Amino acid sequence: MSTAIVIGSGLGGIATALRLRHKGYKVTVFEQNDYAGGKLHAIKKDGYRFDLGPSLFTLPHLVDQLHSLFPDHNSSFSYIKKDIGCHYFWEDGTIFKAHSDHADFVTHASDTFTESKAVINNYLNTSKSRYNLTKSLFLEKSLHKWSTYFSFDTIKAIVNAPLLGLFNTLNEENKVFRNPKLTQLFNRYATYNGSSPYQTPGIMSMIPHLEMGIGTFYPQNGMHRISQSLYELAIEVGVEFRFRESVTKINYNHNKAIGITTPLGVYDGDIIVSNMDIYPTYKKLLKDYPEPVKTLEQERSSSALIFYWGGIENEYSELDLHNILFSEDYPAEFDYIFNKKTLFNDPTVYINITSKETKADAPAGCENWFVMINAPGDYGQNWEEMITEARKNIITKINKCLNTDISKHISTEHILDPRGIEKNTSSYRAHYMVPQVMINLLRF
Repeated sequence: MSTAIVIGSGLGGIATALRLRHKGYKVTVFEQNDYAGGKLHAIKKDGYRFDLGPSLFTLPHLVDQLHSLFPDHNSSFSYIKKDIGCHYFWEDGTIFKAHSDHADFVTHASDTFTESKAVINNYLNTSKSRYNLTKSLFLEKSLHKWSTYFSFDTIKAIVNAPLLGLFNTLNEENKVFRNPKLTQLFNRYATYNGSSPYQTPGIMSMIPHLEMGIGTFYPQNGMHRISQSLYELAIEVGVEFRFRESVTKINYNHNKAIGITTPLGVYDGDIIVSNMDIYPTYKKLLKDYPEPVKTLEQERSSSALIFYWGGIENEYSELDLHNILFSEDYPAEFDYIFNKKTLFNDPTVYINITSKETKADAPAGCENWFVMINAPGDYGQNWEEMITEARKNIITKINKCLNTDISKHISTEHILDPRGIEKNTSSYRAHYMVPQVMINLLRF
């Protein structure tokens, strides 16, 4: 039997292991931590359960596909579709509930922001068209294969390049709206891949279609269930996981990877797949191998600073599973994150509350709040000072938007900053890709 080695048991690593196992390989996954899932992890503290990582679930059929590879094994993974994708708040009292249904979104957005229905409808239709033109290339095919670039879908995308918004920033594309709040709402989709709307290309306007066209979903029992259901399936079908065994080197011969080295030994494999971040893969595991210099020098995405709060009483009926409290100065916030490598004093705050859907995630009468702001990666900043200041600014923002005093409700707290993200997941500069799980699972 041919053998395969996968380095890292994040979502991509588990998905790769399942696909290789389906093809008949004997698969072993090596993981530095004592758990599978990578960023899709969870903790329990003082009676609260918190998803540690990404909190927005789209394209659930990609997870279903993995479970369907082994139809003889019962799947314990299920999910629901949300009618409301997100609740948005501004300090002036404006509140907007973003419906997942296209027509409902157009109607409510037009009423809330005094914007033309035709303009909003055209924007969403353009988002759908851009998604459909590019999904085959980026989500359904392998970018390392020449056949991808000579396909009909790729040629169609090239022909329609002028329609993809490649020559404008996302912010420039979104200035089609007269109301700056609606521009800000659609600008936030740049953060789904850790970008700034003032720098990323307008093609990123395809992302809203994921929510308004395809839908926002919630896995039963939380995001952690995605990785755990796949891990359980992998165990059932014979994938071996070696936890707390870090890979120190990828062994190769004549430009072909032939195995790995760990502190416990040397392992040979017919296929070697690294699910680690590309930067530590080359810098730590392939030290003597020629580096893709331009790729490694590319700017990293933004990271995140997250407060996990328990003790908050279940009295915030205006909040739902996903909530955004917007900064009053969006351009300045991104300037601080990407150019000054620090945190703005008026951050946009994202609040995820899984106990709205899974009551067992918090004690009776309480809620579990995942409170996140976008942050720069770790460049050696004084994080202790930044975290203290950010906590004050986040509480101020919540109090203004929700007309409350949230600090008196917080009895349990856990903090995850870019240093912890990088340490736990080997993500260089702690890139986080928040708050969305939009999974590009490998095909074989």
